[in-house]
Amino acid sequence: MTRAKVIQLGFLVLILGGIAYSVLRFAGLDSISAGIAAQSLLVVVVVAWTGSYLLRVVSGNMTFMQQRRRYQQAYENLSAAELQTRFDALPDAEKVSLLKDIEDENPKQQAPSDP
Repeated sequence: MTRAKVIQLGFLVLILGGIAYSVLRFAGLDSISAGIAAQSLLVVVVVAWTGSYLLRVVSGNMTFMQQRRRYQQAYENLSAAELQTRFDALPDAEKVSLLKDIEDENPKQQAPSDP
């Protein structure tokens, strides 16, 4: 969330508090009771918002995390497609040579892990 959004959210909460106070005063509550009720309502809203934020953090559904997952998936798909396109463009002799090199390297990498 950017600073501008935080400032806008702060003003929105301030305005909502003022509106709640005015509505409660219009409903017949005295100024102290209306102020306490408006503050209580704002506290409940802030606690609920904080709770939802913490729930998103714990569950991993944060906007940044979702963007990162989507970007990583798109990058992997694009990379795989690009590699496949480049591999398909190679002459058959180079394909065979490349596959042979990969097969030769794989046993070397797996040998140290197998006791």
